[in-house]
Amino acid sequence: MTDRAVAGTRPFAGFEWLLALRYLRAQRRAGFISVIAGFSFLGIMLGVATLIVVMAVMNGFRTELMDKILGLNGHAVVQGYDTPFVDYEAVDAAIETIPGVRLSFPFVEGQALASSPLGGFGALVRGMREADLQQLGSVARNVLQGTLEGFDKGEGIAVGARLAERLGLSAGDRLTLISPRGAATPFGTTPRIKAYPVVAVFEIGMSEYDGAFIFMPFEEAQAYFNMDGMATGVEVMIDNPDHVDALRRSLDEVIDRPIFVSDWRQRNQTFFSALEVERNVMFLILTMIVLVAALNIVSGLIMLVKDKGHDIAILRTMGATRGAVMRVFLITGASIGFVGTFAGLMLGMVICWNVESIRQGLSRLTGTELFSPELYYLSRLPAEMDAREVIAVVVMALVLSFLATLYPSWRAARLDPVEALRYE
Repeated sequence: MTDRAVAGTRPFAGFEWLLALRYLRAQRRAGFISVIAGFSFLGIMLGVATLIVVMAVMNGFRTELMDKILGLNGHAVVQGYDTPFVDYEAVDAAIETIPGVRLSFPFVEGQALASSPLGGFGALVRGMREADLQQLGSVARNVLQGTLEGFDKGEGIAVGARLAERLGLSAGDRLTLISPRGAATPFGTTPRIKAYPVVAVFEIGMSEYDGAFIFMPFEEAQAYFNMDGMATGVEVMIDNPDHVDALRRSLDEVIDRPIFVSDWRQRNQTFFSALEVERNVMFLILTMIVLVAALNIVSGLIMLVKDKGHDIAILRTMGATRGAVMRVFLITGASIGFVGTFAGLMLGMVICWNVESIRQGLSRLTGTELFSPELYYLSRLPAEMDAREVIAVVVMALVLSFLATLYPSWRAARLDPVEALRYE
């Protein structure tokens, strides 16, 4: 009889699973313990789901911002110094010979006041050739009104959607631009005021750009900003933004004139560094939710062990080993963590796949605009799940849940059956 009992206590035998799952079910006498187990399950599920959703949204936020910023501004800007940048065509031709360069083009840039009968707003005017603007996918593929065809032939301009909305403009209307860099007179420099027809309205999807950018034909911009024969710089876009250091070395080799090069990391260093710090801090803060849920498992199992002391003593006298008792409570606690983790994984994935619909639904329900584009720069809420991060979250939750079961299980295994049954 003893041999059969000992043989029945092989690791993770059927009776161990039977007891563990029985302890998880709510019973009249141990109802409070089951409530604690339920809250532990909910805590782990919500903690894992929240971690996955927050990390996915922050990844999507960073990716979308990089696509918008680098899709419009390029990965590097080459500017001349010491002498006027009149040889921009030769510099552009030299840059195009560098392997890995996807697109390069000269541009003229200046600030102006965009005015209409509804008011005036500051704008960044960028002069570009039609062929280059058509290759700038973030603009060419997102024209809401009008067209960019024949952009070089006329004096029309392309205006961002938010700026057009503020000024009450649509394709075909006229927009007045006022620049302080006007004609020089004996009485000083007078502002330059000129009205342009709006030939296109575009929406990049980043409110900061849609509310400030105006594109103008290259030669017209040269004339408007008193830069005849000159360019502000040459934008360079490469296949891999992370190879910008190699690009800087190549630029110094192929360009035979003094130049100043600024890349996307220098122009946006503070912004992307702040995003990375925020992402890491949010991960640590939200991990606390999972940790608190794991501590609930500890408290629930300790109370379960005290409540089941009589049952443990009987099992020991029937031949169950300490290891078998310990495994029963390990299975009980780990089951809560395992099921809660994977329920949280499923919940998090569902929310990530429908995060924009959820945002819109909550906005309609509350009557407020959640994640305002003016504050968060994007017109939609992005979510991009990273497989490595999701696996890391799941593994972390499983490990914490397993570690939470060790001490209560060890307490159960150390219980002396004689002491437990002395007063029975």
